[in-house]
Amino acid sequence: MLDRFEDIRTFVAVVQANSFVIAANRLGLAKSAVSRRLRELENRLGTQLLNRTTRQLSLTDTGAEFYARCIRLLSDLQEAEDMASQGSATPIGTLRVSGPMSFGIHCLAPMLNEFLTDYRRVTVDLDLNDRRVDLINDGFDLAIRISRLKDSSLVAHYIAPIRHAICTSPIYLRKNGIPKTLEDLIEHQGLAYSNVDDQLYWQFRDPLKGELQSVDVPCALRLNNGDALREAAIAGCGIAVLPTFIIHKAVMSGQLRVILSQYTRSPFGLYAVYPSGRNLPAKVRVFIDFLLSRFGPEPYWDRDIRDNVR
Repeated sequence: MLDRFEDIRTFVAVVQANSFVIAANRLGLAKSAVSRRLRELENRLGTQLLNRTTRQLSLTDTGAEFYARCIRLLSDLQEAEDMASQGSATPIGTLRVSGPMSFGIHCLAPMLNEFLTDYRRVTVDLDLNDRRVDLINDGFDLAIRISRLKDSSLVAHYIAPIRHAICTSPIYLRKNGIPKTLEDLIEHQGLAYSNVDDQLYWQFRDPLKGELQSVDVPCALRLNNGDALREAAIAGCGIAVLPTFIIHKAVMSGQLRVILSQYTRSPFGLYAVYPSGRNLPAKVRVFIDFLLSRFGPEPYWDRDIRDNVR
């Protein structure tokens, strides 16, 4: 029975890593041992689980269904172990966290040393990807999401607001002048975020009427990444709307300047989400508490920008 569980763990590791070599490194095994376990598992089941080529791995239809069941099995096993260990209230084990790329780089990664110092029996596996993962099937304990959540199948723990600001570089403003109203942006060069509809991207609340207002800003450059948009704005390419955590350092250093700060939009939320109907392991609880203590209720980047804009 123990060998069967090890074979299943190996299979799941290969699928999640999409590589025999990476899976072997994570498991502390030789690549040949990982390959042998997969062959033995397929032989025992009498079916092929993975399509193997020199360039990539892919699940067969049977393999995909088997993988989903294995994930649930290992998740239930981990939950049982966590429940048994919760009596000591000691966070322990690997914490698999999914998070958005830019937020992970700017905000999560710099904070993790402090968390790992406080909880030495926890190992963090942080996966940064703007793709919205399936927590259960992809084997994550927790996901950090920036959105207006609608998925009731997940428990969402609110951490902090995520605000946006209109910004550009001093170079651009010296060359093109400073817009005074939202309508003035029609005469300027915008930088567009290609993952959001233009009408929503340039939509803000009028400070006098309190109504939402959209403007048709001409945009010659479209990008699908916030960090790339920030760098384009710093270079003087135009005016962008960006999350404040992305522009925080550039504003503080003088590379970017927040403009039209009187125009606002409802902030998104920063959430820690996890599957419902499960006992929350200690390692997840303490990580959520850590996020709250470092980012909520008003993130440090918003405080700094607010003081800078005054």
